[in-house]
Amino acid sequence: MIRHIVLWTLTNPADAPRFKALLEPCARLVPGIVEFDVGIREPGLEANADVVLMSTFTDAQQLEAYQNHPQHKAVAAELGKMRSGRHVLDHTFEPVTAAA
Repeated sequence: MIRHIVLWTLTNPADAPRFKALLEPCARLVPGIVEFDVGIREPGLEANADVVLMSTFTDAQQLEAYQNHPQHKAVAAELGKMRSGRHVLDHTFEPVTAAA
């Protein structure tokens, strides 16, 4: 499995709900998306970014298909206009199964 984590700092933090709304439809772009969670900064909780995406893909090929999907590229172009910073970390992991 591949975990894809992206943190954004926005030029205008008040745009975070709109940013989230633009990003969320990407959750259905490829069949290999296992998890897709978009969060925004909340008052009273610690944060040094405005928006986070935590997503999981079945494998590197599905992550690549997502990143190269035309809709994702169009959304990324729109989001790029709203951000002042972006950090990404992709890593592999083995899913943990719950003990019976």
